[in-house]
Amino acid sequence: MAGRCFARSSRRLINLRRFSTVRRVFWAFLIQSTLCLALSGCADLRYYRQAAAGQWDLLRARRPVAELLADSATAPALRRRLETAQALRTFASVELGLPDNGSYRDYADLGRLHAVKNVLAAPELSLQPRQWCYWTVGCLSYRGYFDAAAAGSLAEELRAAGDDVYVADIPAYSTLGWFDDPLLNTFIHWPVGRLAELMFHELAHQRLYVGGDTAFNESFATAVGRLGAERWLARHGGAEDRQAYALDSRRREQFLRVVAGAREQLAAVYASARSDAEKRLEKRRILMELRERYQSLKQFWGGYAGYDRWFEQDLNNAKLAGNNTYHQWVPAFMALYQREGRDLAAFYRAAEGIAAWPPPERAARLTALSEPAPVLLGQVEPDARPFPIAARSDDGRRAF
Repeated sequence: MAGRCFARSSRRLINLRRFSTVRRVFWAFLIQSTLCLALSGCADLRYYRQAAAGQWDLLRARRPVAELLADSATAPALRRRLETAQALRTFASVELGLPDNGSYRDYADLGRLHAVKNVLAAPELSLQPRQWCYWTVGCLSYRGYFDAAAAGSLAEELRAAGDDVYVADIPAYSTLGWFDDPLLNTFIHWPVGRLAELMFHELAHQRLYVGGDTAFNESFATAVGRLGAERWLARHGGAEDRQAYALDSRRREQFLRVVAGAREQLAAVYASARSDAEKRLEKRRILMELRERYQSLKQFWGGYAGYDRWFEQDLNNAKLAGNNTYHQWVPAFMALYQREGRDLAAFYRAAEGIAAWPPPERAARLTALSEPAPVLLGQVEPDARPFPIAARSDDGRRAF
């Protein structure tokens, strides 16, 4: 879940943690804008200006959690969630080996329901996402904005050029250690399991991040988030919280299988020798069937409508490609965790080893890890409880 306007690569040049928050923002903006002027004729200067301004506004809104907990005016519901978040933060470093720093020791109310907006795009007849490149983090398959109007303007430009476009509301993102990321009103009241998963996900980006490989980074962080949430709930969660998270996880996996089936169908159509007109017809049919399968899945869930908003708008290549970016290698990382004896330290070392390979070899190793183990006669997967055939794809494989 990210929209990262800053990153850690250039800390090799300047150790920003030596500076105050104001000076960190200044240096981050100066580095990016100078490179913009030198390398791209200043085409992106407005983008970096809104990024610096948005990050500064977010940091100005922070208050130490300890101060809020000591303040009698803090609402009881918020107080309870902040206490839980601080317990999660300690667990992240002590039990999960995630960075022990100032991230999530402060809280900020942004006065809105999202932290940033991410713009994703893909060609009309392709699932290959557009990329935007930055000196500090390499290329990313999305463009993150604090400025909603600027995000909308880019989205309209891309649509006018013929692309499929999706503008996603993002509740949290990681600055990869440039700043101490605060807890936000955009997610603090989520169910405990999801709150834990999100915090561990974002801290995982500080633990391991590969410039230019969005799918690796998001899949690794997603896997760490899930593994960490399961460990937290097993040790500290109540029965109701564990049940709620397990149910949410089952729904998410079933949703992902349905969406992946449609994505694979589309990929086959786009790679075929059919005419563009025929491909467009097939695309409409596949997306219509995807909506129908989701309605069947909702019935199986007893009417749970948590994914309705995802289906309501921009159901297109950009959305399906973005979904894949966050989950493409999650099965590989889960398999790696099992291979390393469910030892997180060994898992991190193995993941770092894979990260060190060039992109083709890295992808090959993750592909090999993703291959399912042979199923023995009579063996059934734990999550094999069927749901309606209409809701299940033959190829079956959350959206953010």
